[in-house]
Amino acid sequence: MIYNKRNIPDHDELVIATVKQVFDYGAYVTLDEFGNIQAFLPWSEVSSKWVKNIKDVLKEGRKIVVKVIRIDRSKGTIDVSLKKVNEDERRKKLAMWKRLQKADKILELVAQKLSKKEQEAWQVVGWPLMDKYGDILGALEKATKEGEKVLIDAGVPKEWIKPLIEETSKHMEEKRVKVSKVVMLRSKDSLGVEKIKKVFEEIAEISRAYEDEIINLKIYTIGAPRYRIDLIGTDGKELSKIMDELIGKMREISKEEDVEFNLFSGS
Repeated sequence: MIYNKRNIPDHDELVIATVKQVFDYGAYVTLDEFGNIQAFLPWSEVSSKWVKNIKDVLKEGRKIVVKVIRIDRSKGTIDVSLKKVNEDERRKKLAMWKRLQKADKILELVAQKLSKKEQEAWQVVGWPLMDKYGDILGALEKATKEGEKVLIDAGVPKEWIKPLIEETSKHMEEKRVKVSKVVMLRSKDSLGVEKIKKVFEEIAEISRAYEDEIINLKIYTIGAPRYRIDLIGTDGKELSKIMDELIGKMREISKEEDVEFNLFSGS
């Protein structure tokens, strides 16, 4: 679990949220970086575009990047916005979140080795490294390459230093795996190209719900009407499950758009 020195986020801060309940008037989310405290996402802050059904955009359990727009400390309420987060901000925040999760895993494993609590790992290692270097994982990786002085300079207790360097070195090079499928999409409609494009755009949007597992999604033509879909990540079994779900969604969307869909056997 990621522990934060602050109890609540700041106004205008970008945060990672998990969608918990979706209603016609908005959604309740929990803020992953702040002990899963609850925040409200109003319907008017979901999208800058017209949305027929809020559930087409928000799915329960999905992780999203939102911006804090209101904090009422007297009532203990927080409102957030999804539409006020641009694509560049979203990508950068998710990249930072993945690094934070990786650092958290290292802290958790080292705490276990030292028979310490994970929260203590954050207090004596995570927070000091964040204060001094602004990036816990970056500091740990730097210590692995340059030596323990990096950690000493941040005030990390001596008993933590060697286990931290040893554990970080194991995580620096993660093996990447790829899962691929070849599909056929074809339409005789005069707007067929746009319809096929829409199918892929919706699949790319759905895949964002799995950004913790997917490092990269690639869709490209190998000779129309055949297209190849590649999912790249670190867990082959999990990627296969996600691929099966994406193919199922692609089949549904193609049917809605009156696009002929086929999955090539053996792909």
